Amino acid sequence: MKLKSLVGLLFSSTSLFAQYKIAGDKITTPWADKVDETKPLNVYPRPQLERENWQNLNGLWDYAITPIDTKPSQYEGKILVPYAVESALSGVGRRVGKDSTLWYKTQVDLTAKNHEVILHFGAVDWKTEVFVNGKKVGEHEGGYDPFSFNITPFLNKGSKQEIVLSVWDPTDKGPQPNGKQVSNPHGIWYTPVTGIWQTVWIEQVPKSHIVSTKHTPDLDQSALVFSSLVAEAQDGDLLKVEILEGGKSVQELSFAPNTEQRIKLQNPKIWSPSHPFLYDLKVSLVRKGKVIDQVKSYFAMRKISMKADAKGIQRLMLNNEFLFQYGPLDQGWWPDGLYTAPTDEALKFDIVKTKEMGFNMIRKHIKVEPARWYYYCDTEGILVWQDMPSGDLGGNAWDMRLGNISGKNLEKKRTEASENIFKREWTAIMSTLHNFPSIVVWVPFNEAWGQFKTKEMTELTKRLDPSRLVNSASGGNFFNTGDILDIHHYPDPQMPDPQFFGMDQVLVLGEFGGLGLPIEGHTWQDKNNWGYQSFKNKEDLKKRYAEFVGQLKNLIPLGLSAAVYTQTTDVEVETNGLMTYDRKLTKMEGLKELHQILYNK
Repeated sequence: MKLKSLVGLLFSSTSLFAQYKIAGDKITTPWADKVDETKPLNVYPRPQLERENWQNLNGLWDYAITPIDTKPSQYEGKILVPYAVESALSGVGRRVGKDSTLWYKTQVDLTAKNHEVILHFGAVDWKTEVFVNGKKVGEHEGGYDPFSFNITPFLNKGSKQEIVLSVWDPTDKGPQPNGKQVSNPHGIWYTPVTGIWQTVWIEQVPKSHIVSTKHTPDLDQSALVFSSLVAEAQDGDLLKVEILEGGKSVQELSFAPNTEQRIKLQNPKIWSPSHPFLYDLKVSLVRKGKVIDQVKSYFAMRKISMKADAKGIQRLMLNNEFLFQYGPLDQGWWPDGLYTAPTDEALKFDIVKTKEMGFNMIRKHIKVEPARWYYYCDTEGILVWQDMPSGDLGGNAWDMRLGNISGKNLEKKRTEASENIFKREWTAIMSTLHNFPSIVVWVPFNEAWGQFKTKEMTELTKRLDPSRLVNSASGGNFFNTGDILDIHHYPDPQMPDPQFFGMDQVLVLGEFGGLGLPIEGHTWQDKNNWGYQSFKNKEDLKKRYAEFVGQLKNLIPLGLSAAVYTQTTDVEVETNGLMTYDRKLTKMEGLKELHQILYNK
């Protein structure tokens, strides 16, 4: 290479990196400085359907913010994908709002090589239109479910391809699920998240390829119910499924694609928090003895159910044994990435720390995480209660009085469009997350936030996945539906009265605690931070928390099956986390030993 060309290349690269720096002046996590702006989160994003041939498109893209439905005449600068435009790690740190459109543009080096090219988005909040080389490929509504497009027909003959996205997100000014995001952050409501917030990537697949697999364990029958969706399958094609244990093949069978099979296992190893054993899967599409397509996956043998104890009180059962489930309310927010963990190491950190603290469960609170988060729950052995992100709030009542179990006149009357948005995204979320064995409970509603047609939504949830339990309304308006009755009580632990509520639902404490301790230098803002009950030092905080654990222990023999402590980390002005928002400090030590009294039989 000539010296002049080399200097030009170096100058161009230096200029590119000079355009990126962390935005704003808020606290950051230890991983912020480890973010690689050339290819952030450069790990395969879909561990339940993994291929070798993929291309990560994360990195610096062009961006612009325009009046709604207006194309940009020029782009304003660089944004680091996949961090939301409001976040510090995006390098932008700007609000968008309902009256504006966020635009992205990037150039990709790509040649199809006789394959179909699939463009994947882990999550984009909220309404997305995708253009390739100036032509519209498609659109998607939903901030929490992955989507993809076959862009093969839109590719140029050369290797240079242009991808453009337009995104509109009304945050809390529209009917869509938005979780804790609001236009005016305060209290328990946080900064908006607009646009791309999970990995963007491309994979090349043959015309006939495996689109998805579905695994449902049947522990009582020592069987795995397996099905798949295969695109462009031909007569005579076979789907070969190989089960591996520690890298060694233990079972192999072949059958027609797009059929459901019950695969019997001999003496299956059981997954639990104390022994999170995973079987590996190798799934191949075979045509005339030749492998056309192949993916890697995994599954676990475990069962979640409910059963009455000797007193007739329903209990949560894991693998046909009662296990008290205890974990933190985990909101999955980051001071530097908002919805997006800075790195894959950071994503795993919260789960590992939760397990180290002696919890066996996490309630994932009105947010859906990237697939790798659930993968780490699977590998570490953490049970997950998965909330549906709430939205379209207001216009209904919330009555927490024990005894008001009819829910009469308390539900929100949502528009048909709002109901359909909820149903469509909840269905997509459940389908996307079905294969992760760590998930044991679905939670459609939280505290009457947008709660509507509770019985219908509970029945929909049960119909979509009969293999898991449904907590219809965590702390919400109570109906005689679903498997779980869940109250919220701050700060001290309480439980529903089994004599009053009857014996047909599991009794749990879906939120309690919220003990606050702001630590200087580790808060979102310098003052006006809060918790449900605030303390000035770690010693008093630990003493009060230990009292709560003792109270929980006394409630278990009375019928309590699970409890959720608020919360994993501080979040913005909330300082009631077990860890600070920047994850640099843990506020209480010795929790694992303290929690053992909850699990001793």
